[in-house]
Order: sequence, then C-alpha cells, then structure tokens
Amino acid sequence: MTAGLTGTVYEMKSADRPPPPDWARGPAAAITGAARGAGAVAIALRQGERWAVVTHGRTGHDGAAHGRTGHGRTGHDDAAYGRTGHDGAAHGRTGHDEAAYGRTRHDGAAHGGGTPVTADTPFEIGSVTKCLTAVLLAEQVARGEMAYGDPLARFLPSGVLPRTPGGSITPLHLATHTSGLPRLPPGFLAAAAPRWFSNPYAGFTADDLLRSLARTRTRVRPGERVRYSNFGVGLLGELLVRAASGHPGRRPPYGELLAARVLAPLGLRHTSASASTSCAPAGSGSCGRAPRGPVEGGWQADGEGTADGGRTVDCGRTVDCGGTAGSGGTTAVGYWHGRARPPWLIPGLAGAGAARSSARDLLTLLDALMDPAAAPGGGGLRTALADVTRPRLSLGGGARRLALVWNIRVRAEGDLYHHSGGTRGFTTFTGFCPSRRTAVVALANTAPTADGGFVQSAYSVLRVLSTPS
Repeated sequence: MTAGLTGTVYEMKSADRPPPPDWARGPAAAITGAARGAGAVAIALRQGERWAVVTHGRTGHDGAAHGRTGHGRTGHDDAAYGRTGHDGAAHGRTGHDEAAYGRTRHDGAAHGGGTPVTADTPFEIGSVTKCLTAVLLAEQVARGEMAYGDPLARFLPSGVLPRTPGGSITPLHLATHTSGLPRLPPGFLAAAAPRWFSNPYAGFTADDLLRSLARTRTRVRPGERVRYSNFGVGLLGELLVRAASGHPGRRPPYGELLAARVLAPLGLRHTSASASTSCAPAGSGSCGRAPRGPVEGGWQADGEGTADGGRTVDCGRTVDCGGTAGSGGTTAVGYWHGRARPPWLIPGLAGAGAARSSARDLLTLLDALMDPAAAPGGGGLRTALADVTRPRLSLGGGARRLALVWNIRVRAEGDLYHHSGGTRGFTTFTGFCPSRRTAVVALANTAPTADGGFVQSAYSVLRVLSTPS
C-alpha cells in the first residue's frame, strides 16, 4: 500500500539529493510539464513494488515580482499532455512507467517563501473532498447507520425538507448528483457577496444550509437527471453527521467524523477537513490585502477548501491552524493570478469541498479503492471501499457511468475513474484504472484556468498510462 512508502525523496533540481531514477524521470517530467509557472511540485510514482517521490519548489512565494523563466525540456514532446497556466503543482502516479515528456515553464520567478514541498505537503483539494465523503457514506451504510435509499425525512425535520415534483431525495441521489438540487444553495451568492474576495464560504453554516434547503423547490423528480451539485454533497455531509452513532449528546463535526471513520484507518495522516477559523480572520486577504480582479464563476473556480491542521505558509510566514490531530505539517499556499490566497473555510458545505490532502495520501486512497481487500482498516471499511466504485448509473449511451461521486469513462482497455476539484488557489485531479492498477494524482497550488488545461492534461496522462502499448 502507498501508505507504507518510506525511503528516498528525489528532487528535480537539487545538489543535495540524488536525481530521480530513470524509470521515474520521464513520467515526472511529463506531468510537471503540464503546469506552467510551477512553484511547488511533488510527484509520487509507484509501479508494482518500486516507487519514487519527486519534489520541486516551496510551499509559498516571497512576494517578489513575477517574471518568466524557462526550465527546458526533457525528452520528447507529447501534445496529448498539453500546457496550462499554473503557479505550482504536485503530482502522483501509481502504475506503469510509460515514458512521455513535456515542457516545464515557470512564471513565478521567486519561490523563496515557505518550506520545501514534500510528498506530505497538504493542498486544498476542493471537490475531491467529495471522494472522501463517498467513502464515509459507504462506511456508514456498511455499519447500518443509514441506507442509500433512506428519505431525507429520516434525518431532517419536516420544516426544512425541499419541495419536489414527486418522491423523496435519498443519500444515493445526493452521491450521484441526481437529487435535482441546484449547484449552490439558494441565497448563497447574495449572502457571500460581502466577503467574496476573502472567504465567501466561511460564514455559511449548517444552519444556513438547512434554511436554504427549506427554500428549495426542485424542477425534476429525484433520480431523473444528473445535475452536478455542491449543495447536494454538502447536504450529504450533514446527513452523515446526523446519522453517526457513538456520539451521545453531540453531533461530531464532519472533519472529526471523517478522520475517525476514514482518514485514521487508512493512514491518511496529512489529510483533514476541519473548519478552524484560526488561520484566516474574516475579511482578510493574503498578507493583509484583499485580492483584486474578476473571479471565475462556478464552484470549480471560485473556492472550495478550508484551513486545516498544521501550519499555513503565507507570504513567508507560518501560522498555527489547529485542526485535526495528526494532520500537521506545512501546508501549501494557494495562488490566484499570482496573488497568494488565504485558506478557505467551508463549515456549512464541508462534505463538498473542505478537505486538504497530500500527494502521498491521495495515492493511498486510490490504492485502497483499486484493491479494497489489501486496504488497512476493518472489514466494514473494505466493504465500503469496494462499494464506492460500483457503477450506479449509465450515461451517454453507455460510454460514461457514475459511481458514488466518481465519474467513469468506459473503455475496452479498462475503465477510468476520475474526479477533479478547484478552489481560488488550488487545482486537483485524481484518477485511476483498477484493471491496469494505474493512478494519477495532480495537485497545483494555483486556481483553475478557464480552459481546464491542467485537469485535461492530467486526464490525458491517466489515459495514456492505462492503455496497453
């Protein structure tokens, strides 16, 4: 399992560490080449019993003026991997060492702030949090705390239930984006406007979530149509908290429940989803400045994530954040148009986007999903891991399917599971091919671009690596 990886960490350009081994150098260059302006890179690769972690850069800039510097090419150019505008990246891969290469370009000339990036450096992972929520859902179903077909009325008072054309919304609907709920809660954008450029989700609580739900009227029956909904998976996180047993007299926060049921058993020591407010005072921008400029619309570009355990490096400073025990370390700083961003807080929609994680931890998660029988933890968790990847819906004439949260591309060479995420300071891609035992994790400490080039490049790498030569 990836969780047990120990040994040499290689650095792409360092005199005090050995260079990456031949089998890892090409794939590392290929994935890093998809990130222009890479100020923070951590690449974890695994092929059978051999593995390597390749790192480059630091967790935060020192505020110096940006300029363009070129880091030349290694090997071949492969157009399938593309190029994208990102200020930092961390990537992981398990599986074959298919050689493919690209160009690494750096638009941020100064990388002096913070500490060196490692395989365990946490990044905000945005909507990839939903993949953790899916495991928690399946784990609670395995425990008998809830069923996929339970109506919302089992968990919520009647006064907050949404109005639907017919039928009740269930946890399965929420986990497959078929609930009919909108992408974001009604009234959210207006409420978030005063802190839009600092921390728009910080003031949206679980109580606000339920008030928004009470105002909701869906247009289609649950189960009729796929409509991506952060509102829905955020609501699912609240249901999981309410259904959890073993906490008499209190409801554990989502991050605490996730840590106890999923993160700790799988050994994900650098992953957390706490909603601590100690890292980013309300209304603060990075380094005391509110970032300026337009904001890309939609959840993928406008913010998912939260402050978590460990220290956040911001413009050369370190800040104590508290958070989930065991998730300590120095977290990466996110960037948007070259400006450092404060950590995101998402208390009311935690299940949809509040987590931070590292390249090593996400590879461990994908490894567990590909081989549940070998995963750490008890039989209930292994059952849950297997249940997460079971296809639930067929789309596009059978070419696409949906599992719990995961998108599936059906291929003769082996199905590809994938999910991406983004905040205003980070971009994430995760994907795997169970039949080929290949996986890709790509983390960048910069906001998603309009063309989605970073995610598309990472998906292309997964597709190529999972196709027999």
